[in-house]
Amino acid sequence: MNRLANPFAPRRALPESTRQIKAWVRELHYLDDEVVVSITELACRDDDCPDIETVIGIMRPGKKIETIPIHRAIAEILREDVAGAIKRRERAVPD
Repeated sequence: MNRLANPFAPRRALPESTRQIKAWVRELHYLDDEVVVSITELACRDDDCPDIETVIGIMRPGKKIETIPIHRAIAEILREDVAGAIKRRERAVPD
């Protein structure tokens, strides 16, 4: 069966890469187990980003979801990318 690829369908993330990114987010953001961290790879439609971006969602109980975009595919993300994205987010959104 030949199926057409849907460019808007989520791409299958690499489980090990996703686990590693979540661990880095927890470590760098000092998150406890009560906080949910999600990793999503999406097609990026902004002019200033590549075709694929990864969005980190941080869901603290009783608070608005915090999102941190990284303009790379999940498989390409390094610890330094996560650290830089968190620092940019902290500078952009004061406590």
